[in-house]
Amino acid sequence: MLQYKVVELSNVTEESIEETLNEWTAKGWQYDGLQFAMRESSKRPAMAFVVFTREEKNDQ
Repeated sequence: MLQYKVVELSNVTEESIEETLNEWTAKGWQYDGLQFAMRESSKRPAMAFVVFTREEKNDQ
């Protein structure tokens, strides 16, 4: 069964995205996608959601 992990970033910078990718892939998660939440009044994203997946291990 596929498991999902969503990490919310409220401070969207190159460094915060890189740190999140390195942290969770080191824990065995695979990067699946990145979604940005935009503000109407700004060109910079207000938030980002980094999505990871991994196969759940069955002990049966």
